[in-house]
Amino acid sequence: MEEKLQKKQITKQDIEELQTKIAFFQHERFIHLIVTVAFAFFALAFLALGMVSYIFLPILFILLIFLIFYILHYFFLENHVQYLYKIYDEFILLVNKTQK
Repeated sequence: MEEKLQKKQITKQDIEELQTKIAFFQHERFIHLIVTVAFAFFALAFLALGMVSYIFLPILFILLIFLIFYILHYFFLENHVQYLYKIYDEFILLVNKTQK
């Protein structure tokens, strides 16, 4: 997509393909948001259980490690969706300039 943008040769098919990729990224981002919130909820639950009995603390630490990686991956997805939005906006501006 970046190469096509630099060459300034954008077609309607390129725009539709980019919209499809954005939709896939948005879906992936939404699923990971749900999983991240679920891991956060379970981590909080095991934190509360860990205060009652120390046997739950190893599970809490495992959940926290997974939670950290899910948060990092979610930010990765978010940044790439924002990048695709930027490219999409540039595509639209380029198409509008060529039509005038």
